[in-house]
Amino acid sequence: MPDTTALSRRGFLKTAAGASALAAVPYFVPAAVLGRGGAVPPSEKILVGGIGIRGRGMHDLQWIMGNADVQFVAICDLQKKQRLVVKEFVDNRYGTQDCAMYPEINGFLAERTDLDAVLITTGDRWHALASILAMRAGKDVFTEKPSCMTIAEGRAVVETARRYGRVYQTGTQRLSESNHVFCIEMARTGRLGKIHTAYAHIAPWDAAEMRHDWLPAVAEPPKDEMDWDAWLGPCPWRPYHPSYVTGGWRGFYDFHTSCIGEWGAHTFAQAQAGLDCGESSPVEYEYVANDSGDGMVTHFANGVRMILSRGNKHWHGSCGERFDGDEGWVAAADGYAQPDVSSPALLGEFNRVIGQYVARTGRALDHMRNFLDCVRSRERTVANPEVMHHSMTTVHAANICMWLKRSLKFDPVKEAFVGDDEANRLRSRAMREPYVY
Repeated sequence: MPDTTALSRRGFLKTAAGASALAAVPYFVPAAVLGRGGAVPPSEKILVGGIGIRGRGMHDLQWIMGNADVQFVAICDLQKKQRLVVKEFVDNRYGTQDCAMYPEINGFLAERTDLDAVLITTGDRWHALASILAMRAGKDVFTEKPSCMTIAEGRAVVETARRYGRVYQTGTQRLSESNHVFCIEMARTGRLGKIHTAYAHIAPWDAAEMRHDWLPAVAEPPKDEMDWDAWLGPCPWRPYHPSYVTGGWRGFYDFHTSCIGEWGAHTFAQAQAGLDCGESSPVEYEYVANDSGDGMVTHFANGVRMILSRGNKHWHGSCGERFDGDEGWVAAADGYAQPDVSSPALLGEFNRVIGQYVARTGRALDHMRNFLDCVRSRERTVANPEVMHHSMTTVHAANICMWLKRSLKFDPVKEAFVGDDEANRLRSRAMREPYVY
């Protein structure tokens, strides 16, 4: 447990001012404390803790710690082994032994009143609930995607961020990468003429229809080594199997958002941003008779189509988006040196388009930096709760269309399917006590 008598970060300057009478006494103050030589003084650092960091989360941990104005101070993880891995990494990076460890989220959030923000990189099932609990506890949130398991969870994240005035960023980092920003802005600003079609990449593994069974029971590890009940969180009780804990939860309905959610959490946000529909969702979903949703046509209220696409028909690489307009098209995906375009002349606009975007939004072309800047300014992030919720609503609606094997109409204002009670029941899932919001 942290020493509650220690000088808090917030109280540093106040205490220093009150002690000014001692200024005549000679003592040494390190330059880093004063912010000299480019160092950020402790009183100005953003204090960050982590929840459920492993795999992709270790990349995010390095990313956030790479910012000089961040101090990562604590890890909460229900697996003792992983807590120790993160602590060792953080302590080695800082040359200290100061990274605190916590096995349980509620105690962690209640005790660490000093934290400004939390980094959440659990599995999908915990993203929304952990975000809600953290924001209620006064923390800003950067969370990995897919950021909610249902339409109802997404709405709960939006309402929590509004009520508690928290900054929130979901990890759809391509919204901050120049190639994707170029494509989005080319479509959004009319440089391609009237946009009639966007394409959004869905993952080339697994299916839209997920497994509803569960793996055979294996003896649970000791609770102090790994808390299986907490791992399940809001999901239905299932017997322990070590495969779940090492990523084998993907493809199971209880824990996953399908091949559509795996990449659609990224690419639907990218496509919807270019269509200027970042805070809305399609009004119609056309069922396609395959196992993945490849080729599903969705329709926005303005008549523009967004088509789900598997493979490399419209790009090469992963997590791609493409916009087709009356006067040209653009596309990008991971690993591109530059976007694909219908005419080389379009690339002549690249620097101007990116420069205008940065000038208009004031955003860094670095997703984590955009989050940290907004922690300081209290402005909205590029992947704010509304952007997350509406793109994830598209994910969930497309999944429900595939599960019910029929086309659906959706009202994005009411956030309800039109004339389909069965589809509407799938907008939420029961949450297991005590893991509720």
